[in-house]
Amino acid sequence: MHKKNKLILLSLIAFLVLLSLLSRLIHFYTDWLFFIETGYLSVLKTSIAAQIVSGLAFGGIFLLFVLANLHFAYHASASATRIRLEKGNIYQLKKEQVSQLIKPLSIGIAVLLSLLIGNWGAAMWQNALLFVNGITVGIPDPVLGADVGFYLFSLPLLEQINVFTGFMFPITAVMVAALYYLNGGIVISPRGIDIDVKLKRHLAILAVLFSLSIGGGFYLETFRMLLGGTGSFQGAGYADVHARLATYQFLAFLAPVAGVIFALGLWKGAWFRMALPVAVLLAVYGVGVVAYPGLLQKFKVAPNELDLETPYIKNSITFTRIGYDLEKIETIPFDVDLKLTAADIAKNDATIKNIRLWDTEPLLKTYSQLQQIRTYYKFFDVDNDRYLVNGRYTQVMLSPRELSYADLPSRNWINERLIFTHGNGLTMGPVSRISKEGLPEFFLKDIPPVSLADIKVTQPDIYYGELSNDYSIVGSKVPEFGYPTATGNINSAYAGKGGVPIRSLADKALFAARFGSEKILLSSDINDKSRVLYYRNILERVRTLAPFLHFDSDPYMVVRKDGGLSWIIDAYTYSDRLPYSKPLKGGVNYMRNSVKVTVDAYHGTVTFYLVDPADVMAKVYSRIYPGLFKQASAMPEDLRSHVRYPHQFLQLQASIFAAYHMTDPKVFYNKENLWEIPVMGEKQMEPYYTMMKLPGEKSEEYILLLPFTPSKRDNLAAWFTARCDGDNYGKVRAYTFPRDRLIYGPKQIDARINQDAFISQQLTLWNQRGSEVIRGSMLVIPIEKSLLYVQPLYLVAEKGGLPELRRVIVAYGDEVVMEQTLELALQRIFGGKAGEPAPAPAVVPSAGAGPAPAAQGAKASTRDLARQAMAIYERATTLQRQGDWAGYGEELRKLQQVLKQLAQ
Repeated sequence: MHKKNKLILLSLIAFLVLLSLLSRLIHFYTDWLFFIETGYLSVLKTSIAAQIVSGLAFGGIFLLFVLANLHFAYHASASATRIRLEKGNIYQLKKEQVSQLIKPLSIGIAVLLSLLIGNWGAAMWQNALLFVNGITVGIPDPVLGADVGFYLFSLPLLEQINVFTGFMFPITAVMVAALYYLNGGIVISPRGIDIDVKLKRHLAILAVLFSLSIGGGFYLETFRMLLGGTGSFQGAGYADVHARLATYQFLAFLAPVAGVIFALGLWKGAWFRMALPVAVLLAVYGVGVVAYPGLLQKFKVAPNELDLETPYIKNSITFTRIGYDLEKIETIPFDVDLKLTAADIAKNDATIKNIRLWDTEPLLKTYSQLQQIRTYYKFFDVDNDRYLVNGRYTQVMLSPRELSYADLPSRNWINERLIFTHGNGLTMGPVSRISKEGLPEFFLKDIPPVSLADIKVTQPDIYYGELSNDYSIVGSKVPEFGYPTATGNINSAYAGKGGVPIRSLADKALFAARFGSEKILLSSDINDKSRVLYYRNILERVRTLAPFLHFDSDPYMVVRKDGGLSWIIDAYTYSDRLPYSKPLKGGVNYMRNSVKVTVDAYHGTVTFYLVDPADVMAKVYSRIYPGLFKQASAMPEDLRSHVRYPHQFLQLQASIFAAYHMTDPKVFYNKENLWEIPVMGEKQMEPYYTMMKLPGEKSEEYILLLPFTPSKRDNLAAWFTARCDGDNYGKVRAYTFPRDRLIYGPKQIDARINQDAFISQQLTLWNQRGSEVIRGSMLVIPIEKSLLYVQPLYLVAEKGGLPELRRVIVAYGDEVVMEQTLELALQRIFGGKAGEPAPAPAVVPSAGAGPAPAAQGAKASTRDLARQAMAIYERATTLQRQGDWAGYGEELRKLQQVLKQLAQ
């Protein structure tokens, strides 16, 4: 019965192993079909070949080395073994009996370990590909003179090999010693330990090999030293270069010598000779790597840190700027003045009309309530882009309407996989225009898409998106749900290029196993015209195709000229091996946004475009995967015109540039001009897209902007901008403010808004009337040589109301005003006509409130203005008698505006 249970257990284990292997094989084959579908099979072949070769190399070398040592140990050991059993009895086994017991066991352990090592080695396939295809960068490190390409492409694999040998030699020694012991080569008795001379010689050879591995580790440590850093800068400092470096180089030589001396001592059984080299090696390490550098740092470097560390600080500045592409940033002085006039405002009309008044969160809530149409549709995110709308270059906000499977009215397999297969269209509108009700205007809306501009969507179906489920089956006998109408639902049928055909029962069984659903196999609705769409989530799709790239978490949708929809995803190359470069969390210290990826929302077609051919990592990946990247010039114009500088990457660059704009080592060390990204509330400001005319340029362009403040101060120090249009794409500038005067920062403007009696009173009254006031993002808008500060205000009913844009606060110089629209606010500050005003939203009702004063347009006559003033005064007194102090204050503001015009 015992043997039977044992056999059942072994059978169960074998079954589970086979099941796991079969599952992996199915996953691999369906991935193979996916790579065929997308046209990137060569990428998969290269990656698989690298994994196989790397795994076989490490696992095979380990297995051959261990088996060779075990073979020698087995034949060199004694002819009998001593195995101690119960009650102290010792039994002798003959050589043949030993062979039957120990030899299979030792081989089995070696094979198992080699499989684990092979699996570990296969996981390092990217390092192997980088090593084989690495290039010379042409930039030497400032200490050892090694090319940066060595650090990026060769060092990772060499470190892996060092770890491998550092494990292989000791584990082999342990297995060899165990085999000798079991074969009688080691005898433990009251008189001591008796070791067979053959074992001593064998272990001596392994000790020498291990010492070579240790020496190699010390040699690699000289390069790794340039990647570290614990002080005020990154990389090797004075103590490292003048103490640790020489010690590591000496230890790289000393370790093999110590290994030979240790081996001779082991060979002859001289324990003192064995212990001496180990003690010397540890002593040299302790003194040269730990003690002496510490004393040098404390008594020589610390008192003279700036003088001694200056060249190493400069190294850190130089290579950190290389690591994050900061060298290309152009620094330009920006001399601020307060001479902005109404004429300047009118001249920059395109900038004014494209100031973003809609923040992502309130606009997402508004879109969801106005344009979600059905509960099973969802707006996941709102993106910012620019389009030529009716002949005008216009900044827009847009959000795709995707299918939310979690919100389907009836969740079952047929609904989720065969019927509800795709989202529908998108909502798009200008960033600053609002309706009379304080709601956003639309260029694109509704289902099917209705266009109120010259942007047309002819193929609105979104089969590949940010919310798409893992798989759907199209072309089945069950009609797909197209979109809802007032009279009923409209069905549709997929006619795209995406998906893998299901031509046979075997295909159905294959995908049933892949997705763990027997319904695929049993369903009679799936026929030979059906296709299975998988990897439908666009980020998962591109990560599967190119796992060696890092992808931006904020893809955005583009409406093409043919009316189709595509996604654009920013991709980054990266490394953690650039010497002297300051690392991010996770260790990355080199990053480039060198690749743009497009994904067709209908067909699922994926294309990788190389937009930074100078990126050395991209060059190597192009060598590894020829044909993967297309040139940027091959991108269709209707997509290329929507490429934008990624805001997450600019945020990262800004966080580094805040310190590393200081290129003078002394200034850097003293942090004399350290910057910070402004903090509003508890959150750092994020870069925002806007359209403006940069200083010295002739026309408006789409840019990304972020202000800086001095460290621990609230005034402005600079503003950071990345250009997005045409040949200027990727050019980054830092406009620095004069340090001898106060330039208000966002936090200071926010404090002045809070201190404004009228504004704070109005906000308090709105909050007390059962509504919630949401203060939008504070935007700093450079115009000519001046700065405008703009903040929208949204009003939301407490119980899930619709966010409405009700006021806009504008600050300029010492003036802070709040008006119904941006145009009215600008008129109050500058007078004159500030462009064509958008329709003013309805004011929060107050009894007796009349129309706003006619301040727009040409200057009114003195008589007309006097009449307006009288009418406003009468309304104000009426509101005062009624106790409506908010309305009274509003009328006084209007009266002030009219009186200003009378005084002109």
